[in-house]
Amino acid sequence: MCRSLSKYALFFLLLALSGLIFLLRNIHSLESLNCSTVSALYQLQSRIQSAFTQGEPPPFYHNHTFCGQFGQIASPEDELEERYLLDSVAWPEPLPRSTPPLLRQTSDPVHSLFAILPTKEGREWHVGDQLEALVQMHDFQGRPKRYGGDFLLARLHSPELGAGVAGEVQDHRNGFYSALFPLLWVGSAQIEITLVHSSEAVAVLRWLREERPDRVFFKSLFRSGFLSETTLCNMCLPPDDQPLCNYTDLQTGEPWYCYKPKMLSCDTRINHAKGGYQKHLITNNDALLFQSGVNIKVPIHASGPDKINILPPKTDKLEVERSSTKPEPIKLTPSGYYYGGSWRPLGGVMMRQFNDSSAITQCLRGKVINMYGDSTVRQWFEYLSAFVPELKEFNLHSPKNVGPFMAVDSTHNILLRYRCHGPPIRFSTVTASELRYISNELDGLSGGPDTVVVLSIWAHFSTFPLEVYIRRLRHIRRALVRLLDRAPGTLVVIRSANLQALDQEVSLYNSDWFSLQLNSVLRAMFKGLDVLLVDAWQMTLAHHLPHALHPPPVIVKNMIDMLLSYVCPKKKKHQQK
Repeated sequence: MCRSLSKYALFFLLLALSGLIFLLRNIHSLESLNCSTVSALYQLQSRIQSAFTQGEPPPFYHNHTFCGQFGQIASPEDELEERYLLDSVAWPEPLPRSTPPLLRQTSDPVHSLFAILPTKEGREWHVGDQLEALVQMHDFQGRPKRYGGDFLLARLHSPELGAGVAGEVQDHRNGFYSALFPLLWVGSAQIEITLVHSSEAVAVLRWLREERPDRVFFKSLFRSGFLSETTLCNMCLPPDDQPLCNYTDLQTGEPWYCYKPKMLSCDTRINHAKGGYQKHLITNNDALLFQSGVNIKVPIHASGPDKINILPPKTDKLEVERSSTKPEPIKLTPSGYYYGGSWRPLGGVMMRQFNDSSAITQCLRGKVINMYGDSTVRQWFEYLSAFVPELKEFNLHSPKNVGPFMAVDSTHNILLRYRCHGPPIRFSTVTASELRYISNELDGLSGGPDTVVVLSIWAHFSTFPLEVYIRRLRHIRRALVRLLDRAPGTLVVIRSANLQALDQEVSLYNSDWFSLQLNSVLRAMFKGLDVLLVDAWQMTLAHHLPHALHPPPVIVKNMIDMLLSYVCPKKKKHQQK
């Protein structure tokens, strides 16, 4: 036995000596291998570290025609509609110049003025009449302007009566504008006309919309195990050598792309988020066109009185005939007006006041309310869930201000839901699995008389060419047609765009001029469809409170009352009293 063990010991000794000799002869190779391994690991760590740091977006490829390859090919009918819509919102351009205009040559609200035009009977106005004010624009040198294109807002209001109505501005394209107002109440009324942007500033905004849709950029996080990378994303990305991840929606063909991570696959995307805002978009000379208190939302003063007194409607037949001997301009048809601080719609629906939560509960009993869109309709969800104590918000562990959100009143069988629309959306962080397109969500609804659908989609499309917005609304419209076809009793309410506070930075990304154009397209595309409109544009313009992207509670309350008046209209016997 001992002899056998000694043989094994000799064998292991020889094996150990052989290993030592091999190690000594290859020590330099092992050192080289170790250095290479460390170097590779260091490079891997550096690449991982760089993935967590969001770099500056690459220079934008200014010829954006490459975006045309993205999305589904439009039919001849769609192309015809698109051309009609673009023509309908075409904006007058300033006179061509060999050099960019200087500030002193542009519209100055301080030097500009307006005057109230008399009626055929002199300076006497009655309810039912139309008031006209003539605006003449001047530049900073006090010289009259000879061309149009300025963006003006007009409002007729009475602080004493809590009354207000939006006016309509007509551009005569020669430096003169007409502001027209329907006279809807008895008593005092004051005209307010505001220069939002000069025609020269609008030209800059138009250029930004068409040539710099990248001025808001997006990003996505990709992760697998301990590796993670962040890359840039957008609807259109510059055509370079970087490979792309294609997230185009299979149902709608809505395009969305991210740069492919260097070390991860495209199916490891975790989330979507706003990356930031591009800076230094315009020249110093153009920046002078966007100055708060100088040429952004500055009032234009009257050359004479800016107030009138409105008398009761004309009752004498001879008086009415005398006043109508000459044809008048087409009467304005606003969607409504404020009186006593409450919105009064003019579209046929009788406005109800839902001043206590029990009235809202009774109205929504047995209803499922689905809200889709941006944060302006999320504001409605928040209002209802906060105002109605029976609506208990169900914790879906969703990110704050992002969603999806859900509130339930099990006693009265009420379900309230909110979900944001698909990209582009500038929310902080949205989980990739929660990125849903409205049209696909609508296709998943059963619908019916107990279903209410509320849509608001506009604020996140201001940086893109109008063709992008038209395409998105076309998909939503088709889905609504399918929904109303299979479930005719479904109630669909669309919230329009609204005015907001502007400074130089906000103007370049979210100007009211962008919103005005989107709003006009929205109204045109859903006209004739069995949907109802809450006119947030006129409801914010007609109100005396400052404009805000998310309107103050008093305006939101009027919007909710409008929505609920659609859901629970007054019965005819009440209207006859």
